[in-house]
Amino acid sequence: MDINSKLVDRGILLSEPPPPAANYIPYVKMDKLIFISGQVSQNENGFIKGLLGADLNVEEGYNAARHCAISLLSQLKNAVNGDLNKVAKVVKLGGFVNSAPGFTEQPSVINGASDLFVELFGEKGRHARTAVGANLPLGVAVEIDGIFEVES
Repeated sequence: MDINSKLVDRGILLSEPPPPAANYIPYVKMDKLIFISGQVSQNENGFIKGLLGADLNVEEGYNAARHCAISLLSQLKNAVNGDLNKVAKVVKLGGFVNSAPGFTEQPSVINGASDLFVELFGEKGRHARTAVGANLPLGVAVEIDGIFEVES
C-alpha cells in the first residue's frame, strides 16, 4: 500500500507546511538525503504548548510529537514533489521535549513521532534518534527535526 493511501486510511491530512519563522529554510536536499528543519508541536488549534511533567503528561506529549511528525511529513512531501513513496528510509530524528525539572520520559514522548514513521513506512521507518529535554521556543511542548533518504 502506498504512503498516501496509508495517510488517508489513518485520517491524516497533510496541510501546506508553514513558512520558516526565522532565518532558515524548511529543508535541504543533498544527494539522496533530505534534512528537514525542526517542526514544532501544533495542530489545527495552534501551538501545543506546555512543560512535560508539569503542564502536560506523557500521553499529551506523545500526541504533540505525533503532530511534529505530521509536520515533518508535510515538509518532506514538498521536498519530494508530492510523492512520499520516494522515501527509502527514515534515517534519524532529533527530538526535543520542553521538560519540567526532574522529567525523564523524553524517549516515551518522542515515540509519538517514531511510532508514526514505523506505522507508515514499516522497516524503512525505523531510525536512529535523539530524545532530550530542552527549553523550546514559544513554549511549545515538542520540536523534532529529521533526516530522510529518498530514491533518486
